[in-house]
Amino acid sequence: MVDTKLNFKDQKWSLHGMTALVTGGTRGIGYAIVEELAEFGASVHICARNQDDINKCLEEWKGKGFCVTGSTCDLLFHDQRQKLMETVASIFDGKLNILVNNAGTITPKTMLEHTAEDVTNTMGINFESSYHLCQLAHPLLKESGYGSIVSISSILGLRPLPLCSIYAASKGAINQCTKNIALEYGKDNIRANVVAPGAVMTTLLESILEHPDAPKVMEVALSQTPINRVAQPRDISALVAFLCLPAASYITGQIIAADGGFTS
Repeated sequence: MVDTKLNFKDQKWSLHGMTALVTGGTRGIGYAIVEELAEFGASVHICARNQDDINKCLEEWKGKGFCVTGSTCDLLFHDQRQKLMETVASIFDGKLNILVNNAGTITPKTMLEHTAEDVTNTMGINFESSYHLCQLAHPLLKESGYGSIVSISSILGLRPLPLCSIYAASKGAINQCTKNIALEYGKDNIRANVVAPGAVMTTLLESILEHPDAPKVMEVALSQTPINRVAQPRDISALVAFLCLPAASYITGQIIAADGGFTS
């Protein structure tokens, strides 16, 4: 979908008239992605587990003139994911241009410390929910005539670091799954890409740093990062927005690391 009031060049760099769903949109990278997409002109729906967090964000975005709606959803549960997509279909008249799988969780532990519950919860939220939402969103993305899926992975799905084995496995699964989605959905004019951030200053990173061994791991990682700093959410959201723009219409099936050069 393009806005015919814009000239060709502007159309390449605009999301006016487009719709988006961003999971985990009330904080961190997700919050920044919502603002980035809205600034480019998209109408955005978010989901999160806490209604108070959603209400607070919606009020902030209303004051900025952004078109954002929101609803609660615990992505760990199959039926709530279905309800979420039904809500999105209702709000956006059965069409969706952009799906951003951003929500995620991590439990920093060594390989031997992880429990079966850790595996179930981490894979359920980080991978299974994203996979299922890609399935549920397909008819809406196809109907829009221009679809883009961007999943937030991690450099931990590309390069191992301590304390993150299950998290890394979930992100590695997203990486490979995205390549298959790009292959199968391409015929329907739907692209799929991954953004794999390095360390980003979010509450998720703060939770990791609570582990006694984490600060040392972070120190080592930063020493191997050419830019030599932790990213801010806006460093990631700009790349996500670019991948959703018509200007990126020939980019699909890619895993793009936004990590200050760590994986280089």
